[in-house]
Amino acid sequence: MIQFQCDYEEGACPQILERLVETNLEQTVGYSEDEYCKQAREKIKKACDAPEADVHFLVGGTQTNYVVIRSILRPYQGVISAVTGHINVHETGAVEATGHKVLALPSKDGKITASQVRAYYDAHWNDADHEHIVQPGMVYISHPTENGTIYSKSELQELYATCKELGLPLFMDGARMGYGLMSEKSDMTLADIAANTDVFYIGGTKVGALFGEAVVITKSALKKDFRYCMKQSGAMLAKGRLLGIQFDTLFTDDLYFKIAAHADKLAMKLKNAFLEKGYKMYFDSYTNQQYPILSKKDREKLAQKYQFSFWEQIDEDYAAVRFCTSWATSEEAIDELIQDVAKL
Repeated sequence: MIQFQCDYEEGACPQILERLVETNLEQTVGYSEDEYCKQAREKIKKACDAPEADVHFLVGGTQTNYVVIRSILRPYQGVISAVTGHINVHETGAVEATGHKVLALPSKDGKITASQVRAYYDAHWNDADHEHIVQPGMVYISHPTENGTIYSKSELQELYATCKELGLPLFMDGARMGYGLMSEKSDMTLADIAANTDVFYIGGTKVGALFGEAVVITKSALKKDFRYCMKQSGAMLAKGRLLGIQFDTLFTDDLYFKIAAHADKLAMKLKNAFLEKGYKMYFDSYTNQQYPILSKKDREKLAQKYQFSFWEQIDEDYAAVRFCTSWATSEEAIDELIQDVAKL
């Protein structure tokens, strides 16, 4: 069975494993205060062109999302998100478990707009009973989205300008950040993201690391006591150097960007094969997640050899499914899948 179900089924880049072995018997201080974490922080800040940013290392995406969100919100506040946002649909109520409501906005492509945020904010404060309603306290987006779509630089700039005007911190989930940045349709860099968000994270778990996410906080007011929140949430790894070594490696010689570009290239090759065969795509994704609409017969045929994700039922016969490439996907695996698509 060839796996295309998600982008974290392999272990880690060989370069990371080699460095972990090389440094295995070194003795370092704990809790991400070691030299490897310091080196990784400096490389990330340089890549973000954000020398004053704070960088923290956490283990996984859900953990990172709820720690960042609970560190920002007051007890009576909630977080604005697309209805399809990861925190709303795929985290088992982790944010709600911290006592904060996810305030979901409708979205067809996984993104939310500046006008939507403004409308929700105004509706809250114009309601005579607003003191009885959860107050919007921040905005959450992901790049890429759950649907593989990405924000343009102008969309992000407009959203951030609105958030600043309304006093709502903007948080970007970057679990698949590399795949978004290296998309052929992307017009943004890490520096652009750092300049147009208050806090974001660079995903490692889905982009070449064994595990780990790097939180980058650019807004000064959000930096204070973040490590206290990490510790209380069980998010401060004692052997922090395991995270530092991984991100130090990923941000050496542009490794993070090179492996992400590889996944995007293969995903687009697969997308074009489906389109050439006459299949429609549920979302117009230019990242490592692709969503062809297949009949039940075609799904069953491909499922004999490939693992992929069911996404959404379209009608009695047709459904959207997801094929994910990763940093480790081989050209041979994609070519084999393309050959089988051609035979459908």
